[in-house]
Amino acid sequence: MSEPEPTRIAVAAAGEKPYDVVIGTDVLGEVGSLLGGCTRVLVLYADPVADAAGRIGAELRAAGVESVRLVALPEGEQAKTIDVVARCWDVLGEMGATRDDAVVGVGGGAVTDLAGFVAATWLRGVRVVQVPTTVVGIVDAAVGGKTGINTATGKNLVGSFHQPAGVICDLDLLKTLPAEEFSAGLSEVVKGGFIADPVILDLLEQDPSGRSNFRELAERKVQIKANVVSADAKESGLREILNYGHTLAHAIERNEDYHWRHGDAVSVGLVFAAELSRAAGRLGDADADRHRYLLRRMGLPVSYPAEAWPVLQEIMKIDKKARGHQLRFIVLDGIGRPGILEGPDQQLLDAAYAAVSGGGAR
Repeated sequence: MSEPEPTRIAVAAAGEKPYDVVIGTDVLGEVGSLLGGCTRVLVLYADPVADAAGRIGAELRAAGVESVRLVALPEGEQAKTIDVVARCWDVLGEMGATRDDAVVGVGGGAVTDLAGFVAATWLRGVRVVQVPTTVVGIVDAAVGGKTGINTATGKNLVGSFHQPAGVICDLDLLKTLPAEEFSAGLSEVVKGGFIADPVILDLLEQDPSGRSNFRELAERKVQIKANVVSADAKESGLREILNYGHTLAHAIERNEDYHWRHGDAVSVGLVFAAELSRAAGRLGDADADRHRYLLRRMGLPVSYPAEAWPVLQEIMKIDKKARGHQLRFIVLDGIGRPGILEGPDQQLLDAAYAAVSGGGAR
């Protein structure tokens, strides 16, 4: 039985050249077709997907690229530092990379964030092709042109908007992804269900593992992001809804020195955002409870220790979504009806956190 044709989801950000997110199997060859006109290409990758990076390098050479350099990056968020960026700049300089050349990111969300930032800053912007190899990368991080690195005070505080030339999602690469990484990545899919597409929630309630219908889940989540990015490429309005659950999530990641998976932190953040929506009188009990129920069935964490609350609040004050001294949260007025809650009273924040705090991570 032949494999189905790849799905192509167009992203048309205002003022930018449209590009496709390609979702399918055996599609790595598409990277070469996107960058065949380049002379030099830097391929940045994570060690677990070294084989895929090597195949992409071979495809690029076959497509006529004269110089291909493969550079392995540190694992996870450790890749997203200015020191790693500087090393990548040095390699591009050694290659003699010009504005006609390109960067390819092969790996999870940290790799694609870093690759996008390197491409955005080299000569004020060269092409980047993203090849996400994790669930988070496919359904969220690699799509939409957000790039960034971390600082000592927070996650993604330094970055740029830089749309890719294309995003190639080869689902074959997920076969070796550890089960806990696959599960954690689904929190970004769940988020899409709560803010825009309730069918996603129905599919995950039918199969909480997300494996039997992952392609449809990925296509639906990517379509949500494509729609939002096409309408608001630089987070001046609508795109903020994609931050649902992320204000607390980023604070948890920073508090854990990035030893928690992004998806696990997002899971707790989603429950907190739902509880904040409930406390503010904007979300009904059934819809708020559905967050915790579904995420628990998926084996994701839904609580965080009570004693961490003062520290988390301090971290949230320097979140990118804050405005001046006011915290700013994406909340729900119903499933598929996101809105903004700006400067919530301390009692609302305390009530929401009390609902998610506990003695353990799960």
